[in-house]
Amino acid sequence: MPDQIHIDRLAVSAFIGVPDSERAQPQRLEISLTFPVRSVSEAAEQDDLSLTVNYFAVCETIKRVTAERPRKLLETLAEDICRAVLEEFPVGNVELEIRKFIIPETRCISLKITR
Repeated sequence: MPDQIHIDRLAVSAFIGVPDSERAQPQRLEISLTFPVRSVSEAAEQDDLSLTVNYFAVCETIKRVTAERPRKLLETLAEDICRAVLEEFPVGNVELEIRKFIIPETRCISLKITR
């Protein structure tokens, strides 16, 4: 198994939902993202951030993409986040999970994708 960075349940605010009324107010979502990193040993040996993936910058990208515009579907947001991370960082793939807390009888609804 390759070395990985895992961002666990980053809290973001999004205008998301199919009905207009649901998108009228921001909702709290949690986003988890996992991606492989190939240079962990070298980065650790040299204690050099430039030799790995800056997870703070990845979190900032996730927050920026989430805030860019309202969306109806979690699927749309998931694709947009994955596309941005793959374009902006040296990672070959990403696993993403978004949790939404909208249905009272559930702890959450989640969507998982790999790109």
